[in-house]
Amino acid sequence: MNKSLATNVLAAICVLLGYGLASPILFNVGLFALSGAITNWLAVYMLFEKVPGLYGSGVVPSRFEEFKAGIAHLMMKQFFTSENIDRFLSEKEGISHIDLAPVIDKVDLAPAFDALVATVAQSSFGGMLSMFGGTEALMPLKAPFIEKMKSSLVEMAQSDEFHELLKQEIEQPNVMADLQMKIANIVEQRLNELTPQMVKQIVQEMIQTHLGWLVVWGGVFGGVIGLVAALIQG
Repeated sequence: MNKSLATNVLAAICVLLGYGLASPILFNVGLFALSGAITNWLAVYMLFEKVPGLYGSGVVPSRFEEFKAGIAHLMMKQFFTSENIDRFLSEKEGISHIDLAPVIDKVDLAPAFDALVATVAQSSFGGMLSMFGGTEALMPLKAPFIEKMKSSLVEMAQSDEFHELLKQEIEQPNVMADLQMKIANIVEQRLNELTPQMVKQIVQEMIQTHLGWLVVWGGVFGGVIGLVAALIQG
């Protein structure tokens, strides 16, 4: 059973028993406990739902834009700062962990081979090449050339020297600023996909369990106050 509901039910039972048994102490304890529990339950409920006539209720949905802005500020000012990005790049599993092999594998190196063939044809070797069928004689070398080039590029991209050069370039102030701007744009795009209902559900799921204890303790302290009040009156 939900602890908030259990607290309210238990307090209500104490009220009924106190009234039925004509017990002022039990009645006061139950009444004050019920009052404290319901008040705190209403406060929790008003965080997420708009209650007509109650100013300030539904604060989470109504502050939706501020909530999004707070998340964006937290992400950019706490996580994606230039210091944290630089720390990531400096770590052993940072930039050296980036695998460029899949990217290189998708690169079309055919234009590079065509440029090489054109250079050879326009050089002093062009006349000699024409004796062996011209540039068409070099076509069988195209596939091996591309394969060898990709293998060389992958080997180069995995070297420490390349990682250091890439790190130095990324750490340039203008590059770092551009990187942060792109990250900020990604964060903003993701946040724009959120709706007030989604935000309400996210926050509600995170804190509903813990806020339920407010209801329990409201009932407990209300019951204690009711007991003290009954003893004083008695």
